[in-house]
Amino acid sequence: MAHRLIPLVGFFAWAVWPIGEAQSQTTERAPDTMAARVLACAPCHGAEGEGTSDAYFPRLAGKPAGYLYNQLSAFRDGRRKYPPMNYLLEFQTDDYLKKIAEYFASLRPAFPPPVPPVDSKEILARGETIVKNGDPQHGIPPCSACHGPTLGGMEPGIPGLLGLRAAYISGQLGGWRYGTRTAFAPDCMQIVAGLLTEDDVKAVAAYLSSRPAPADPSFAPRGSLPMPLECGSEPH
Repeated sequence: MAHRLIPLVGFFAWAVWPIGEAQSQTTERAPDTMAARVLACAPCHGAEGEGTSDAYFPRLAGKPAGYLYNQLSAFRDGRRKYPPMNYLLEFQTDDYLKKIAEYFASLRPAFPPPVPPVDSKEILARGETIVKNGDPQHGIPPCSACHGPTLGGMEPGIPGLLGLRAAYISGQLGGWRYGTRTAFAPDCMQIVAGLLTEDDVKAVAAYLSSRPAPADPSFAPRGSLPMPLECGSEPH
């Protein structure tokens, strides 16, 4: 875990560099743009929110602004726990978090190539079944019912699922299963994840992470998908 703190420590060291020394080297001001303001996000999430090779830092670009805002406010308010994120966002206002969310939602960098699957065909097939068809016998709806047939998400608060690593996907599903990640009630993801077995989680993560970039990465318009469960994922 310690190695993941290094980029942020470096950023804060730069941020508190003595003003007099900085001014002696240059009189130019950094551009006051949102791209400049979110540079602290780049070491972990990529310069355009595209993600990095570290499996545990997700892609932010192109996700619905409502979803991103919900996650930013959850980190700020302590409902999601990751110390660097909690620290970065602790004193940010709702309006500013919405601006950050809207900025990343507007970006469309290329998706990374999928990681070649290392799991068996049977595991990938099980994952594909759950993603596309669910498991009616166990009350599990398909992922595509809420996240869309292209898995690009839906406005305002449902994220796309592609361009993520298997370790990140399984970690988030595990967080919902065991209650360490929560969302606004009714927490439909906690309900669905609680119906999955460990093998199901592995299969879904393996399948999703193996999928190529979508031809159209856009998320679906608000209300365009008939959701099988009531979800508290509206932006608050």
